[in-house]
Amino acid sequence: MPTNGTPAPRRRGRRPRHGQPVIDRALALLAAFDAGHRTLSLAELSRRSEIPPSSALRLATRLQEWGALERDEEGHFRVGLRLLEVATLAPRGHGLREVALPFMNDLAEVTHQHVQLAVRDGMQALLVERLSGHRAAPVEYRTGGRLPLHSTGVGLVLLAFAPREVQEELLAEPIHREPDNQLIPAEKLRRTLAEVRRERLAIFRRQDEAEAIVSVAAPIFERDDVLAGVLGVLVPKRVAQPRHLGLAVQTAARGISRELGARPLS
Repeated sequence: MPTNGTPAPRRRGRRPRHGQPVIDRALALLAAFDAGHRTLSLAELSRRSEIPPSSALRLATRLQEWGALERDEEGHFRVGLRLLEVATLAPRGHGLREVALPFMNDLAEVTHQHVQLAVRDGMQALLVERLSGHRAAPVEYRTGGRLPLHSTGVGLVLLAFAPREVQEELLAEPIHREPDNQLIPAEKLRRTLAEVRRERLAIFRRQDEAEAIVSVAAPIFERDDVLAGVLGVLVPKRVAQPRHLGLAVQTAARGISRELGARPLS
């Protein structure tokens, strides 16, 4: 403020100190939903997004008009189908899914277990599709959900073929295995990733509450040997034959890679 007490002129284009841009607040509303909170009241939506109720209602109403949100008879909000329509346009997920589905169906028919298709999104694996047999062991992973890179079979493959800077960023911090929270020495994980790259196969054993699960995963490539995603199968340890299953997963992954234009292995 000038010494004569006259308020300083407001700079054009400068955002007020209070509040966020509208787009950020709208995204915060959408981010309030997750697998455990699929339907939210206005109060819950406001609390989880940290947006005042009046603003949350105004934004949610606009998102509802566009189709990003829906509202049930009790006035609760849920994610709208318009977001699914937009999400199907993502080439890194939906295009890969279209090519992979016939191969995934074949694996599901053979294994009667969970067949997963995932891509890397930052420092996590994003599950693009999951097919599950009626006799499959219960798991929490869902389509659209996120998985750790270091504690899942599909995650290890994505990490093994990720750029070096991504690997080093993860290895620079203490790494704890999920769900038992045991510390994984960085050098041990480096050796695991080197083996995954060499074998083009990851085998990960995970002890969930119900029973031990074995994850077997193989990389999918597109043109110029660029990693397109990863194909994985989850089976109970009591019936798992990882190496035998690994051949089936690798064969399916190569088939998908071939359809995506990858060069055949020599």
